[in-house]
Amino acid sequence: MNSSRAKEVELTILLPCLNEEESVKSCVEAAHRGAASAGVASYEIVVADNGSIDHSASIASQAGARIVHVEKRGYGAALMAGISEARGRFVVMADADGSYDLEQIKAFMPGLRKGTALVMGSRFRGEIKPGAMPWLNRFVGNPSLTFIGNLLFRCGLTDFHSGMRGFDRSQILDLNLTTDGMEFASEMVIKATLAGLSRSEVPITLRPDMRSRPPHLRRWRDGWRHLRFMLLYSPRWLFMYPGLALMAVCLPMSIYLAFRPIEVGGLTLDVHTLLASVTGMAVGFQLAVLALFARLYASRAHLLPTAPTLERFAKAFSLEYGIGMGLVLVLFGIGLYLYGVVLWGERSFGPIIQYERTLRLVIAGSGCLLIGLQTLFSSFVLSLISDTSGENNLAPAPEPAHPTQ
Repeated sequence: MNSSRAKEVELTILLPCLNEEESVKSCVEAAHRGAASAGVASYEIVVADNGSIDHSASIASQAGARIVHVEKRGYGAALMAGISEARGRFVVMADADGSYDLEQIKAFMPGLRKGTALVMGSRFRGEIKPGAMPWLNRFVGNPSLTFIGNLLFRCGLTDFHSGMRGFDRSQILDLNLTTDGMEFASEMVIKATLAGLSRSEVPITLRPDMRSRPPHLRRWRDGWRHLRFMLLYSPRWLFMYPGLALMAVCLPMSIYLAFRPIEVGGLTLDVHTLLASVTGMAVGFQLAVLALFARLYASRAHLLPTAPTLERFAKAFSLEYGIGMGLVLVLFGIGLYLYGVVLWGERSFGPIIQYERTLRLVIAGSGCLLIGLQTLFSSFVLSLISDTSGENNLAPAPEPAHPTQ
């Protein structure tokens, strides 16, 4: 056992810190008062110092905090190091800039003691003091990212990116959180949801921070990092749904236009629309295939929980079957090409005055050829992912809370 874990306590109050000498003493003192008001008999305050070049560490230590020095830079890196070194059964984390009221720790303890794995502090259910959050963050950025997170992962939260939250240390460690930056906040919520861990929210207060310098948060950069992480962990929404939507629109249109134009009011959709719809169909098919690859790989690498339906498909999949389907489409496309050549030959390979008929054949043939080749070569990739599952050397992933994810 790590020596830092030799004496376990009920609660660790964790403060990630980077050059917060103006506020860290106030935060540590508030944490002491918060633990006392919550009736926590045994607790510790840990400041995860992320390379401060001011006096933050010494000030925090003098105020009664234990310092964990974290060489790897980043919000997530500091928090993960602090969680790993924490002695508490429970952890309540908050920023060290004075923006969160650490005397509200008592709001988190009832849920944690009842067995809730993750208790989120919600600024939007509580109070946001004037000047505590920029207008764009309050009314656009945070609500938008929270909406997207709830849509993609069904988290059911009002404040997806709150910096004050409490959790059961062992259950969060089991999630194998890996991100180093601000997206760590998203990763914790997403993985906890996908693993089926219990979650709840409590109202908290956000105040203006105590810094005289600009915050570490970069609105657009960090917002994009949160959004990027959420999309990467949801292959359904990034690949599958757009792909299926494209195919649902473009496939029937392509089939109809392959034989005759479509009259819509005074508008005629003909071979040019056929070319666009066939292109959309091929793109949609490729997106659906990418969704399959991404989700299967994420399961194999334990980035996402196992998807039972997908696993059954992977086991039933045959490389030879995929190659056969691809070759059928390729040969059909080549057949359409050849039929177009025959029609051209009937005109002695001269100028084609009414080009629509042969052009339809060429476009349809190109679509079949393209999707056939995608199917053929994608079958090899799918077979490779399926054959390298690593079942003999990887621990099983947790069962999904939402199998369709």
